[in-house]
Amino acid sequence: MKFTRRLLIAVAATVSLASAAAAAPAKEPIVTYEWVQKNLDNPKVRVFEVSVDPGVYERGHIPGALNISWHTDLVDKVKRDIVSREDFQKLVQKAGIDKDTTVVLYGDNNNWFAAWGAWVFHVHGLGEQVKLLDGGRKIWELKQLPLDTKTAEVKATSYELPAGNANIRARLSDVLAAAEKKADVHVIDIRSADEYGGKIFAPEGSKELSVRAGHVPGAVNVTWSKAVNAEDGTFKSAADLKKLYADAGVDGSKPIITYCRIGERSSHTWYLLTQILGYDVKNYDGSWTEYGNSVGVPVANLAGTVWLGK
Repeated sequence: MKFTRRLLIAVAATVSLASAAAAAPAKEPIVTYEWVQKNLDNPKVRVFEVSVDPGVYERGHIPGALNISWHTDLVDKVKRDIVSREDFQKLVQKAGIDKDTTVVLYGDNNNWFAAWGAWVFHVHGLGEQVKLLDGGRKIWELKQLPLDTKTAEVKATSYELPAGNANIRARLSDVLAAAEKKADVHVIDIRSADEYGGKIFAPEGSKELSVRAGHVPGAVNVTWSKAVNAEDGTFKSAADLKKLYADAGVDGSKPIITYCRIGERSSHTWYLLTQILGYDVKNYDGSWTEYGNSVGVPVANLAGTVWLGK
């Protein structure tokens, strides 16, 4: 009897550990500015800036950092798509990345496009090598750390990409299935409350627009900015993040899809949910500019705003 009970306890513990391991986030997916400072001359570390606006890198960047332009380097230049595997491999090789290189990404706007870049790295199989500088440019500048205007020279490699991971990318069909309750998935809209409610189509000055305002039916709204500390742009603690999403009904018990307007802000949320909390998440990079422009899809528009062509 005692032996049987001990055996059951041991089996339960093994199952529990296996489940925890399956849900565990990647090791050290976030690095601090202190860590980056100590590794600026480490030949096994390659730092990249991925900022929203062109010219930010040129005005001053972390010493030794290389520039990745999301406008050209991380997108397909013909189709609306992320960069092809072939072109991404060329980028990786030219940047001197090898199988044992630790890649650190950072950028402006609280790492919006740095996180999107990290997501692209994950899609193309380099997730285990990628880290985000917690706080991005914001914390580096806040700490008044040195910036450089010189572009580092690196030796190209012949690194061949490992197998990719298309399972972290949601398509329109996936989101539509969730909206029509044909899939048991949590959908998180990380845009502002005004975008979510349909009061506005997009943030002021945005060029990528949709002809419909509102959100995906059934999606909950957890604005991306609630996940960071306002003073320095760093992520909040894992406990605080877990509570933030649990309060919105998202606890990691079922798959999640994140979306925004063009996919960059939702990548920020995708990164923390997968890499810090260990949840099963897909990022919908088509986001609202695809969904809100698609014919025949259901839209929840709380404000009732109608597009007038302006």
